[in-house]
Amino acid sequence: MDVQRGRTDRRRFLLIAGLPVLTVGAGLTYLLWPEPPYRPEVRTDLEPLNRRLGPFLGELTDAHWLGYDIDASGAGDDRIPSPDSRIRLVGAARLPAGGAAAITAKPDHAFAPGAPSGLPAPLKKYLPADAAWQHSPGFDAYANGQGGKSEASDGTPSGRYLFDVARDLVHFDLLYLFT
Repeated sequence: MDVQRGRTDRRRFLLIAGLPVLTVGAGLTYLLWPEPPYRPEVRTDLEPLNRRLGPFLGELTDAHWLGYDIDASGAGDDRIPSPDSRIRLVGAARLPAGGAAAITAKPDHAFAPGAPSGLPAPLKKYLPADAAWQHSPGFDAYANGQGGKSEASDGTPSGRYLFDVARDLVHFDLLYLFT
């Protein structure tokens, strides 16, 4: 009988002492488990782009783009947002027929050859490798300044626009600062 009582006491002790240890161990494992790297998904919806870029680029079609908070660590980021959010809007879209030629032909913008830089990997396949990109700091200033302002455009944009006249493509890489 004493043997039976000893086993019962030992089981009770293990249950009482082991349960909190297992709970703490499981909690620490959950907290310390590494999250998979955040990879934003390529978007193809046009409404957000046409709302922000349409007033000075025209109606965009066939878009592939990313929009993400550059300060966020990833999907499900549950941190308290900073008072100044920085949203990167980067991608490529097709302009109306002749749209790129009309924009690059304006002499006040002085377009010159340029190249995209810092393109996120998911977007590389959507920009033709043999594109003849044209860039103008003057057009960037226009689009990011008064030309980029519309009632639907929130935040203060900064960034670059590159045009491929042969394909009527625009590549945009913008940073919106929300304060």
